[in-house]
Amino acid sequence: MGEPSRRTTICAALHQSGLYVRVARRKPLLSKRHMEHLEDSQTMRNQIVWFDETTFGLNAKHHVWRNPGTAHHLANTTPTVKHGGGCSFMLWGCFSAAGTGRLVRIKGKINAAMYREILDENLLQSALALRLGRRFTLQQDNDPKHTAKITKEWLQDKSVNVLEWPSQSPDLNRIEYLWGGGI
Repeated sequence: MGEPSRRTTICAALHQSGLYVRVARRKPLLSKRHMEHLEDSQTMRNQIVWFDETTFGLNAKHHVWRNPGTAHHLANTTPTVKHGGGCSFMLWGCFSAAGTGRLVRIKGKINAAMYREILDENLLQSALALRLGRRFTLQQDNDPKHTAKITKEWLQDKSVNVLEWPSQSPDLNRIEYLWGGGI
């Protein structure tokens, strides 16, 4: 209004109108190209096969519903063992809008060669069982074994269409809901 204003006066006016200072939320930098799949048709989304690996067992995260101040109650804790031990195992699985595909127990540490072997033995068979035939799109995150040269070569040799996944994206793979981790 042409008059000098004090900071407190301006803040009071902003508060009165419902505006408050907050720390800006952080989110991955995504371009328009990264977000193009938001506009995909339902038919296209029905052709996506989502897959990933996960670890289950005592060493895996365990979620509980609890009241404040009860974090250390016995019912809200998971026992741990120092220096390894425990019981855990890794699984690979996939699903689409048509249902779940194969579930594979992974023995040992998974690398790109083992990952390619899992794909070779299970991906196309799962797509056929889900009645997707060869017309499906694969969704995988940017884990190094998923983007390794031998994995890319296998996918190309088998003419598998891969959904482009932004390098800066969080893990938004819908299979996380099946694993129980929820995104």
